[in-house]
Amino acid sequence: MDTEPRVTQRGHSSPDEGAERSRFAFSGLLTWRRAGLAGVALTIGVLLFSNFVLQPFLIPSRSMEPTLRVGDRVLVNKLAYRFGGEPRRGDVVVFDGTGSFVQERPEGDPVGEALRGAAAALGLAEPADTDFVKRVVGVGGDDVVCCDDRGRIKVNGTVVDEPYLYPGDVPSTVPFRIVVPLGTLWVMGDHRSQSRDSRDHLGSPGGGMVPVDKVIGRADWIGWPLTRWGSPGGPGGTGG
Repeated sequence: MDTEPRVTQRGHSSPDEGAERSRFAFSGLLTWRRAGLAGVALTIGVLLFSNFVLQPFLIPSRSMEPTLRVGDRVLVNKLAYRFGGEPRRGDVVVFDGTGSFVQERPEGDPVGEALRGAAAALGLAEPADTDFVKRVVGVGGDDVVCCDDRGRIKVNGTVVDEPYLYPGDVPSTVPFRIVVPLGTLWVMGDHRSQSRDSRDHLGSPGGGMVPVDKVIGRADWIGWPLTRWGSPGGPGGTGG
């Protein structure tokens, strides 16, 4: 009878087992690296798409109520005017107000501004202080008057129907008559009593007119929240 105690080795692994664990660890590292690279590529792709095609835009104020509410994410079509198209009366547009609504671009931390710009391009942060969303009321060459004897805006002698106005608001408490220079737009918010728009810059350089080449795109859809999915309203009033 074999009475010698059997010795069992514990805590040791064969060379094959060690190699297998190394291969597994290396495979896991490659998987995480591929996932990271895929994430970076996806982010870059989304940013490029947002920069050139369709950008989410977070609504930061009440100036476009009831059409657009604070917290809405609208999808801005950046191709709408890129191939010969021009903004039309009634379009809801997003534009860079530098030189018209804001005379100078504010100084800021370049890195912070870049990060904020990336977040804004994804609809995760409020847009830059120089970006605005308004409705086009007059285009180049239009004679825009407020108001007639019934308190309505007229463009080229024709009354503008404005069903999008905030309930209780009048078309404008500020009287004006302007001829829109070619290549520019006269824009106003739908919530007229809460909107700082072309009317507020009549005495400023440029007279409140927004150059067409400063238009970022047309707000074609409300993408979020899902309960408000739909169009914010296209051309209206006196037409294009």
